Amino acid sequence: MGKPRGRRDKRKENLGEGIEETLANNTKEATPFFGLLDSTELEYFKQAESTLNINAFSSSEEREYFVAGVYEESKGKELKLVTNQICSKLVERLVLVATERQMRQLFSAFNGHFVQLCCQKYSSHVMETYLVRMAMYVEKQMTCEPEEPDADEEYVSMENMLLFLLTEIKPQLDNLIVHRYASHVLRVILLILGGKQLPSTVESNSVLRSKKSKIARKMIDIKDNEDYKRSYMTPSSFKDELADILRLVNEQHDTKSLRELAIDKIGSPVIQLLIQLEGIVDKDRTLWCKTFNVVSHEKDPKEEAFVEYLLSDAVGSHFLETVISTQRHKNVERLFQCYMKERVLKLAKRETTGAYVIRALLKKLKPADQKFLLDELVPHLNELIVNGFDFGQSIMDTSQERGDYLKPEIVEKLVQFFRLGENSDIFESVLRLSTSTLGNTRDDWPTADERRRALFLEKVVAYDSKFLQECVDALIAMEPDRLKAMCKHGVFSHVVEKCLSKDVDTIRRKKLLNKLTEIIAELACHATGSHIVDCLWEFTFGLNMYKDRIAKILSDNRELLKNSGYGRQVWKNWHMELYSRRYADWKRIIKDELVRNQEPEEETKHKPKSR
Repeated sequence: MGKPRGRRDKRKENLGEGIEETLANNTKEATPFFGLLDSTELEYFKQAESTLNINAFSSSEEREYFVAGVYEESKGKELKLVTNQICSKLVERLVLVATERQMRQLFSAFNGHFVQLCCQKYSSHVMETYLVRMAMYVEKQMTCEPEEPDADEEYVSMENMLLFLLTEIKPQLDNLIVHRYASHVLRVILLILGGKQLPSTVESNSVLRSKKSKIARKMIDIKDNEDYKRSYMTPSSFKDELADILRLVNEQHDTKSLRELAIDKIGSPVIQLLIQLEGIVDKDRTLWCKTFNVVSHEKDPKEEAFVEYLLSDAVGSHFLETVISTQRHKNVERLFQCYMKERVLKLAKRETTGAYVIRALLKKLKPADQKFLLDELVPHLNELIVNGFDFGQSIMDTSQERGDYLKPEIVEKLVQFFRLGENSDIFESVLRLSTSTLGNTRDDWPTADERRRALFLEKVVAYDSKFLQECVDALIAMEPDRLKAMCKHGVFSHVVEKCLSKDVDTIRRKKLLNKLTEIIAELACHATGSHIVDCLWEFTFGLNMYKDRIAKILSDNRELLKNSGYGRQVWKNWHMELYSRRYADWKRIIKDELVRNQEPEEETKHKPKSR
């Protein structure tokens, strides 16, 4: 008898088990099939989606009639539509403008299939939009009379509709938490139940969708309506439902499984949200005390290993950063004292993990601990901002919050970092203008790195006057064409605006104004440059000759400005109608401004309007 090949047989057995497990998972997450639309129906709904997208309606009434017609045509086909890639976009657009009656029509179609719809790639997005619209109507029905149903239609309130939906999905809660599509829908439900703000679906920091989903939503051009970026009034039954969901999660998971979920790429955001919301209905914060130990406990080896993993893992560090920002001080302080205080600098140097947690602690801890963190971090500030300026911003914010604590040391470190004493250009050091999109001829959008660098420089300029002077000197020394390009740049122009401060000494202001007056007319008619001209109204405070000179240039280019939307706004902000018709009244405005600025308590009434 031949020698048994145990290892190979074992590998085959393991492979077979793996295939069986994969098939089981695929069966569990099988795409629901509700049938297909015929070619005529598909063509009609595609055309309807295109019509709504381009908004080709002469009035809102015409749009309402069109939407009502599409809803009528979709009766009995709703499930086919929401699971189709193109038609699901149509349903999303319809939901964004749905009336109460149309919401009930969709609910009747979706009822009994909510779990399947939450787990499907396209219908899950429709469900998110549907829930947000539903939250709006729940508040509306609490404060106003509900819409009258048809004679043959049974009335159901939006509150009860949402409660029916929850009754259907709660038995599957454990599976939905770790489902790549349903977990997003579940987060929307939790935000609604907690009465929290519903974030935008397209903003980069939105909690509603993944990064890929937000990019896709921008590409298909479905814009959020006024239902988003706000919170809603909720009935008491919603708090009961939130408490019930928390109870179910606590029953279904022990400490070990909760910690596994905290580092799971899909489940972690849901657990974060549950921990953030549990304080609304559970003052004991059971979920937090199950994930971490209670305040009275000392160091625990298992908890220490868990926290260490969180601090060194991308998903885990985001989880810890988020829950720290919304947790009680005593719970955060215990974690800090037990597991992080002795190695603050080491954690801060973990750029993609621990650094985010330390920045969250800078905002959350008590004043004494904030000062301790600054004492540890400021001597090594230059090392921390080599690959990104976020840490520098957090340190400056905390320093200002603590009464400019260690400000001289922070300024000295930044001066060293930017080599400002060695004839170095601060714009080149921080913004890297030579390799940026400044002055390019391809109309490239400013990059994310340019935005971060510009925001940091604005923060530095506001933090200490030394950097303001350095920036103004750099602008004065800049070539005219480069200065013009900077004023027209979508990101760098904000830095120029920040430099146009009355805190700049008179000599520097005059030098900079001499350079800017050469390009005033051109800037006034530009999308970003016009904001620079607006800022010059205050920047010329006390320099009436320069204010007159700029007004004269604007007046001489009246036709050019009047033919530009941006130019007309500049004309208005500079009170040029008064300048042209009643010059004495225009001068009186300037005189009144001088008086007001001698009394800082009063608000400036003639400040250029922000746009």
